[in-house]
Amino acid sequence: MNRKLVLLFFSLVLTIQTTRAQVNVGTIRGTIRDGQTKEALIGCTIRVDGTQLGVTTDVEGNFLIANVPVGNQKVIISYISYQTKEIPNVRVESGNTTAIETELLTEGKALQEVVVRGSRATNTEVAVITEIKQMKPIAVGISAQQIVKSQDRDAAAAIRRVPGVSIVDNRFVLIRGLAARYNSVLINDVITPSTEVDTRSFSFDLVPSNIIDRMIVFKSGSAELPGDFAGGVIKIYTKRRPDQNFTDAGLTLGYRANTTFQTVQTQTRSGLNWLGLWGADQQIPSSFPTKFGEFNSLNPLQRAAYAQLLPNSWGLKNYSVSPDIRFALNLGRRFDVGSIRFSNLTSINYASTNQFSNIDLKLYDNGTIANAVAEQYNDANYARQSRLGVLHNWTARFASGFTLEWKTLFNQLSTTETVVRSGQRIQDGFDVRSFSERFENRSILTSQVSGEHSISELTKFNWIASFGYTGRWEPDWKRVRYQRVTGASGTDGQLQPFSIATPNDPNPIDVGRFYSKLHEYVVSAIGNGEHTFGNPTDREPNRIRFGVYAEQKNRDYSARFYGYQSVGNSSVAKSSDINNAFSPANVNGQNGFSLLDGTKPLDSYKGINTYLSGYVTGDVYFGPKANLTLGFRGEYNDQGIRATRTTVEEQLVSNKVFSPLPSLNFTYKLSDRTNLRLAYSSSVNRPEFRELAPFSYFDFNLLADIRGNTALKTANIQNIDAKWEFYPTPNELISVTGFYKHFTNPIESFLLIQANGLAYTFANANSAQNYGVELEVRKGFSNSSSVFLQNLSVVGNVSLIKSQVNVGDIVRAPDLSGEVREYDIRGIADTQRPLAGQSPYLINAGLYYAAPNSGWQANILYNVFGQRIFAVGNRNNPTIYEMPRNVVDLNVTKLVNKKLELRLGIQDLLNQYVRFVQDFSHDGKIGSDVTSQTADADQTIRRFKRGSYYTLSAVYTFGRRTIIP
Repeated sequence: MNRKLVLLFFSLVLTIQTTRAQVNVGTIRGTIRDGQTKEALIGCTIRVDGTQLGVTTDVEGNFLIANVPVGNQKVIISYISYQTKEIPNVRVESGNTTAIETELLTEGKALQEVVVRGSRATNTEVAVITEIKQMKPIAVGISAQQIVKSQDRDAAAAIRRVPGVSIVDNRFVLIRGLAARYNSVLINDVITPSTEVDTRSFSFDLVPSNIIDRMIVFKSGSAELPGDFAGGVIKIYTKRRPDQNFTDAGLTLGYRANTTFQTVQTQTRSGLNWLGLWGADQQIPSSFPTKFGEFNSLNPLQRAAYAQLLPNSWGLKNYSVSPDIRFALNLGRRFDVGSIRFSNLTSINYASTNQFSNIDLKLYDNGTIANAVAEQYNDANYARQSRLGVLHNWTARFASGFTLEWKTLFNQLSTTETVVRSGQRIQDGFDVRSFSERFENRSILTSQVSGEHSISELTKFNWIASFGYTGRWEPDWKRVRYQRVTGASGTDGQLQPFSIATPNDPNPIDVGRFYSKLHEYVVSAIGNGEHTFGNPTDREPNRIRFGVYAEQKNRDYSARFYGYQSVGNSSVAKSSDINNAFSPANVNGQNGFSLLDGTKPLDSYKGINTYLSGYVTGDVYFGPKANLTLGFRGEYNDQGIRATRTTVEEQLVSNKVFSPLPSLNFTYKLSDRTNLRLAYSSSVNRPEFRELAPFSYFDFNLLADIRGNTALKTANIQNIDAKWEFYPTPNELISVTGFYKHFTNPIESFLLIQANGLAYTFANANSAQNYGVELEVRKGFSNSSSVFLQNLSVVGNVSLIKSQVNVGDIVRAPDLSGEVREYDIRGIADTQRPLAGQSPYLINAGLYYAAPNSGWQANILYNVFGQRIFAVGNRNNPTIYEMPRNVVDLNVTKLVNKKLELRLGIQDLLNQYVRFVQDFSHDGKIGSDVTSQTADADQTIRRFKRGSYYTLSAVYTFGRRTIIP
């Protein structure tokens, strides 16, 4: 990034601050209540006598009048069916806020027909900006209103609009350049489990955007937040209750260049795969021996008889890809039963989408000559995804101080992926044709009951009881590799046919079937309290907050792998095409194929985690401008892994750690619209079950093994943040944030040192540091004389980040047998490098146009990230970087007759290559995609295009329309 541009930005910010600062004016704020019931009055008119200044109270009875001339002012409060009240001699001081807390009395004859009820809006841009402004820790966020404007389909697409956030694989979130493992994710204030088998991460594509109320990303810690984070704590809030009764339905059709209407090869989907469910024919028959030793002790004929019970579902068919389709049905209801106000929000989502990519894949002989290709392939990769989601929320408000809620969110996502790989193993002299036929099903369920209680005007309490379930299945993942000698011909002069490679022992590279399933259950109990000392109507009352969080998590993971072996004269079976190779005629145990169980004892494990925490935090006020929030959180975590090495289940991991986590958040009000924030917090980063389990998993697309490390330790992080923020108007924001983080024992990816193939694990480095600056601007032009500019708004943010890991000379990691040993990496791998996944810069920008009178909305959005480490390497296999790509999205919306909304979207308009490049020169810098043989040339490993995506949506509202659809 150009330093002059950064300095210019700072200069502009300071100029804006100076020119917009107001002198000889102050602010009046307050709350208006009913004199008898003490409930907040909504819609009261408050005006300053003798001026044009006036506002109305919000749904909590609050109001704020800015730019009031200094001196003694008369405030007049009026409300229908209530007596008008005048408050004389309200003293307004320059740059200060004067608080008014008062009540209105009803007139002698009330108007019974007038009923005013409401709930606090949380899903608008103004509401989110206001919420962030009032928070003690440093945070950023995105509202449902902004998500609707940008037409993002899920939480992953929406959250990349937030400063300092980028997305990996269209579903994993990186904050401040830190990998997904350094984030904590909460849905409705409950910690979500990891949705992946191989990494500690939450898959944000599981949450459709139309059920989101808002997302808040906390960049600094506080006692109320979970302590397991370094990048940030992400809170996803689903929609709670409707503002009024409504029913709306939406239909979206999608066209993707290079995919839609193209003819591709795919496997046959089982019965209910289109709903994200796997069928009975994708399961291992119950008659199969459960122990690999028992199965392998059978003779080839007996094992072949079992193999014939597995369906011959290897055949591929040509398929013309249909347009994507998405459907959503949303219902909201509010009604009263006696004095109890009930509300319900239900959302049902279904999506069927397609993605085809031609992927160029190369592996290099990383000797002294650059770009010496050892293997090169083209992967025809086609994936069909189905998503079924249900949100069902109930709220019962018994009184102003007592509310009960039941929230349930269920999402099921399935992927049917077919990869046809063709190419050469140049170093061995073979032509290769491989197939991968995979189905994956992921499910996530969270259901919680919560209550909010106002015990008194000074004391409030809320609680949550939650149950969560995560499931992931890979039933019958089939893989096979054909090969032939390059250029070899038969007696007829024709090229020799391809033949299936069948090793003596099963392995995941050649030919076999893989089955896995994961079940994880989480039970949580949460309680939070708040007590106000003294008069709660004080301008800045002193408060203390406290709470507890208890969680029990149980995971059960198991995997089975079967490999085909050749028996007798198997040449006919091995040269058969993919449709017929594994038919019963060829799987005969004599002159064809039999089956071997390649499952290892450590391919299954059980994880148990008990998490207990408590916190207390309070505010210390130093006059009307300065506030210090001190907090302490204590977390006890007991993490265990049980697995079978030989014949007996053992306790392989037992980590019991207590973590004291202090925090400090200081806010200084430079003015009513300007804050200076400073924050410090101590946090941790715990290893995930999969990172600890000594289980080896093969990634077909990367041709690499991934295995766990039982020796992993909990990382500790010290976080320091500073933020300057300016709010010109309620929906505008300018902010600059600086941060620094220091890690002890950070958990990083590590490439194992071995002669053949790639194998990754997880290991503790000695230390690391991460620091940078973030700039955010939200700007409108409501005061412009141009109507066009009045309807225009700009949102943009830039993050500049730098990091360094001190790996150390010795790394403790597992060997091929799974036993942990010490590796001396001096001269073999980098002992210092950037953090894996960390981008040196992130840029998001958006230009929004909304003309409410005509019903038109439009926006153009831009996103880019800097090159980041995708896979850590060593001298034999250099580090791989994911390269930047510029993404531009266009969206246009038209509202017709306040009932029908039409939306046109174009995503990834530029359609640039997704590119992964190997740092052959080991200098940490990637140049252009060169083909020269120079020693400093860098090498493209994978390259493909996703295709620009065009969507057309129609949303129709039956009955009354919601504020935010």
